[in-house]
Amino acid sequence: MTLFEELEYRGLVYNTTDEEVIKRINKGGEKFYLGTDPTGDSLHVGHLLVFILAKRLEKAGHHPILLIGGGTGFIGDPKPTAERKMLTKEQINHNAECLYKQVKNLFNCEMVNNYDWLSSLDLISFLRDYGKLFNVNYMINKETVKSRLDTGISYTEFTYQILQAVDFYHLFKDKGVTLQIGGQDQWGNITSGLELIRKLEGNDVFAGGLTCPLFMKSDGTKFGKSESGTVWLDKDKTSPYTFYQFWLNTPDADVIKELKQFTFLTKEEIEKLEISFNEAPHLREAQKALAREMTVMIHGEEAYKEALKVSASLFSGNIQELSIDEIKMGFEGVPSIEVNEDLGLINLLTLVGASKSNREARDFINGGGVMVNGSQVKDMNFVVKKEDAINQEITIIRRGKKNYYVIKHQ
Repeated sequence: MTLFEELEYRGLVYNTTDEEVIKRINKGGEKFYLGTDPTGDSLHVGHLLVFILAKRLEKAGHHPILLIGGGTGFIGDPKPTAERKMLTKEQINHNAECLYKQVKNLFNCEMVNNYDWLSSLDLISFLRDYGKLFNVNYMINKETVKSRLDTGISYTEFTYQILQAVDFYHLFKDKGVTLQIGGQDQWGNITSGLELIRKLEGNDVFAGGLTCPLFMKSDGTKFGKSESGTVWLDKDKTSPYTFYQFWLNTPDADVIKELKQFTFLTKEEIEKLEISFNEAPHLREAQKALAREMTVMIHGEEAYKEALKVSASLFSGNIQELSIDEIKMGFEGVPSIEVNEDLGLINLLTLVGASKSNREARDFINGGGVMVNGSQVKDMNFVVKKEDAINQEITIIRRGKKNYYVIKHQ
């Protein structure tokens, strides 16, 4: 199959501007760019599809340029609901540096910062050279603007699409970039850039756009950093174990689609996994493959092996095999309390939410359903002490097979 056919097979194509884009993608050697604004210091899983698309194009012989929006980051790409919080220059520079490092681990690309040219653009030149070429009626019909007309949008954010168009034009003239890629929500910004290029350079030049679908949550909403439970690519924000578990818990209805979209497994390998999935879904071979591929891609082989070790130890209850760092990683987000004194186990079970009452706590202990740091406890007078804690920091209580609780000793 051609490259474009493979992109379609993998669910990485949402829209293209014309047939010439398809021809050039199949031919190879095209310079293309994708952009991201440094509104945060880490990418998250919601960003990944467009970067996977870029990596596939790069592996097929195209030449990627990553644009970090150090200039547009001051403005803010309009959100569907409200104005973005304005960031300081220091915040933007810090975020940009963090994003540079992350993307370098994903694929090889040239990197540019639009602050380099947008910061030198004076107001008169902006209005005469670019603003004059944009019709307000055309601008307000863009999806990102239209969704904000009822609630209101500032002139600052309204001009974002012009600035992004300037980016495309600048890279077209300065770098020979002829293609921009982005998520489906960037279609309006991409076509604004194409309009600017044609108005300034004529209709005979080629410039095109390609968008990929958005990676959506099971409830149909976008992944975003303003939402709780964000899965970051930064291991200090989301541990490799939690990242692994995110993919391992992919719903059955989505797993084959996500194997196609996110991984670099071959069509044949995916088809074998699909057969295994259909014949024995309870084995979750497809989810395990997806979690392996994504964890290795983002965090490396060693992080993947560590995530497997933590998973196996938690499943078996043998937490003694884990280091303090692995324990902190594995129990990220589970119910916890902080204590500054030694307390009886019955009292602690109730305090941490493992039981509804001291009477229920006694029943759990008497039935052999309570483990402390991997060892079963049936003594009603058992005291949880800091001196017995793992690294004198943490005590792990397990109730039943799957319910874990963390006691943090101060």
